[in-house]
Amino acid sequence: MTSNTPLAPCSILLLAGGRGQRMGGQDKGLLDWHGEPLIAHLHRKTRPLSDDLIISCNRNLEKYAPYADQLVHDDEGDFPGPLAGIRAGLKAARHAYLLVLPCDVPRIDAALLQSMRETAGQHPDKPLMLRHGEHWEPLLCMIPVALSAAFETAWNEGERSPGRLMRKLGATALQCPDNDPRLANLNTPELLSTHHTVSD
Repeated sequence: MTSNTPLAPCSILLLAGGRGQRMGGQDKGLLDWHGEPLIAHLHRKTRPLSDDLIISCNRNLEKYAPYADQLVHDDEGDFPGPLAGIRAGLKAARHAYLLVLPCDVPRIDAALLQSMRETAGQHPDKPLMLRHGEHWEPLLCMIPVALSAAFETAWNEGERSPGRLMRKLGATALQCPDNDPRLANLNTPELLSTHHTVSD
């Protein structure tokens, strides 16, 4: 799907603030993949799309700073989960949309990012999430910043699931093929190692 309508400017949030439990507590965004930290791959793919590149990180701020226009962190300690990082990104965003990506999807490509922006622009008051089969990918999403207050209200009411919250807000799905390699989550040492052997 292509559109001649200019894409609305968006802020981009790269989520790198997790505990890294599946990586033995390591800071996932800084792990090496094809000779560079994962965050460098996401930075290269997203940098041309926005003048407001935000990274959510809770440690190693000095290592993430070169890859971002802004750094944000959770407002509660002990790694409260990705919704906390998304809330911080929505508060900091300088544009009307926030495109959210986790730091461990280095195979995402320009075509999919373009499709996310085009589809979100057709539903300007709804969040957009990627979906493959019946499985939603809540951390690969695009959120109108105008929904920031709704995210705050849900958080204060105890909601901690980004996917459940966005579905309650009438999320649009951008359907991807089953087992789409662009959505590969390299979130364990085994996956990181396996994908090392696959040519990019």
